[in-house]
Amino acid sequence: VMAHNMDKYFDETVASVCEIIRFDSSLKPAENGMPFGKETADCLAYFLNLAQTMGFETHNYDNYVGEVVFGEGKDFAVLAHLDVVPAGNGWKYPPFGGVINDDLSDGGVAGKKIWGRGTMDDKGPAVSCLYALKALKDEGIVPNRKIKLIVGCNEECGWKCMDYYKKVAKMPDEGFTPDADFPVIYAEKGILHFATAFEMENPPFTALKAGERVNMVCDLATAVLTRKAAERLVGYENDVVGTTFSYDNTTNILKVYGKSAHGSNPKAGANALEAMMKFFASFHEGCKRAYELLFADCTGLKTLQDETGALTISPDVALFEKGVLTITSDVRFPATLTKEKVLEKLAGYSIREVNYQPPIYNDPNGKLISTLSEAFNKKAGTQQSPIAIGGGTYARALKCGCAFGPEMAGDEQTIHQPNEYITFDRLRFLNEIYYDALKALCVVRYRVGMLKPIQK
Repeated sequence: VMAHNMDKYFDETVASVCEIIRFDSSLKPAENGMPFGKETADCLAYFLNLAQTMGFETHNYDNYVGEVVFGEGKDFAVLAHLDVVPAGNGWKYPPFGGVINDDLSDGGVAGKKIWGRGTMDDKGPAVSCLYALKALKDEGIVPNRKIKLIVGCNEECGWKCMDYYKKVAKMPDEGFTPDADFPVIYAEKGILHFATAFEMENPPFTALKAGERVNMVCDLATAVLTRKAAERLVGYENDVVGTTFSYDNTTNILKVYGKSAHGSNPKAGANALEAMMKFFASFHEGCKRAYELLFADCTGLKTLQDETGALTISPDVALFEKGVLTITSDVRFPATLTKEKVLEKLAGYSIREVNYQPPIYNDPNGKLISTLSEAFNKKAGTQQSPIAIGGGTYARALKCGCAFGPEMAGDEQTIHQPNEYITFDRLRFLNEIYYDALKALCVVRYRVGMLKPIQK
């Protein structure tokens, strides 16, 4: 096998990924000039400083977002992010340790891995893209597109970084984000987060709280039961797969445990709130109404589908206050449908829109998608077609944008979960594929031994 241009950068890439993992860049309260907290600002400074040592022009836009600029011509964006979701519990290695080893203790993937929050989502790919630019630069290549490697600091919680960038700089029309799946994503479902309020008469609980974030499947629901509800618990058989009940007689607290997963893929998790609401629905009318709408899908929301897939709904956060139970759900709807079509199905319920991102749909045969698709298939030795996903990526910030890696079909799912890791093999692949892709999209080809560009 011929050596790839990226081989000599591999050890440096590994070292840089380990270093950048050590910043806990999950969202913290704002500090002076640091809108997402000090560690996130430090993480951005580290990345931009690394790019400067490579000789690139960099900009830090008030610690909201940064960019690395390379090349001349029409802008082309590579949109990555340096913020991460909170580490959570259950890690084998420190989540911000950047530990390297070949751990097979749980029957995982063989080979060396870097462990830590952000290794795959999205610090590893961001660093990989930077080294791909370095390789091009070291070869004396000047791209005929102005490549802007834009690194946001608030992708996981609200995209304030992208909003800010659009105010202070000009967002390129075209580009990709290394923050989803291979081979390449031509469409992303629409995202609708909505809160539904249910008035509760004689509720079976005096307090109820569930879930942390609307885009993460609820893995813990807690309620203080009334005496009658506690009696109903005796002999109740919970049949929601992957969830367990734990009841404390002295405090009357019922805890239901589930398994978290990304809100765009509820089937990958086990929803604790679903199990709890199913129990209450078995004897309480108000809870039954909530359960039937959000979990049993009585209005047929999930029947909405197209080539990009069927609608998914993940009710992930709940709170009971002043006689009202409010449940916030994460809906991903087919890319050729509208938000209005979804809301039609919810007519008659008390709905409040919390967040909305329209779907994106690119021509699978257009230049961007076909070039990236070809680059991937050539490198991976496969014949895969472009895909559609339910996740939402920075591609939505572009007129013509798509997501390109780093995950592949069959990967162990560790993004947004404990024990996130990237294998050395995957990191090597990312280095090579991002180099190949940027070269194919942004460099005028030169014939060997000729100085004049080939006329297209």
